Amino acid sequence: MRLFVALAIPRSVAQSLMLIQSGVPGARWQSREQLHLTLRFIGEVEGHDVEAIDDALAGIMAPDFTLQLHGVGQFGNSQPHSLWAAARPNPALDHLQRKVDAAIRRVGQPQDAHKFTPHVTLARLKHPDPDKVVEWLQYNALYTSAEFEVGAFRLYSSQLTSDGSVYRVEEDYPLGGHYDETDD
Repeated sequence: MRLFVALAIPRSVAQSLMLIQSGVPGARWQSREQLHLTLRFIGEVEGHDVEAIDDALAGIMAPDFTLQLHGVGQFGNSQPHSLWAAARPNPALDHLQRKVDAAIRRVGQPQDAHKFTPHVTLARLKHPDPDKVVEWLQYNALYTSAEFEVGAFRLYSSQLTSDGSVYRVEEDYPLGGHYDETDD
């Protein structure tokens, strides 16, 4: 089973993201069901490890918080391979991500090779026209979503298909409580 931990994107925010999904020929834009903010990619996991991951994630105590998306970017530098919308800096989001990462490592999963860059992937690119990517980035640079409440995080499974990934929610984990920076 291929797993990752993420935040769901509310419908109104997803709709605003879908309005900026155009203008780059050949881009494979994410569907509404594919929009999320990944906290931790886990990868391929055996059945008994799924239970350990679920137990570890269920034990996380972190507060709910408000989040906003602001700005866009791309991964791949001179050869862009994806476009995304960024999350505004948020200490509570960073706190939750560190707790999720620690829980996943505690049950024996390897360290995530990527530095946490809070974002929502909007498109996958294959040999895009660099000028069109730059135009898209400039045109959407000031994108800002409405603020939204984050009251839970999710464990997702991912199945790769020829039409892109299909995600399924495996479990929801509610948030609540008080965030104190000394908890980090």
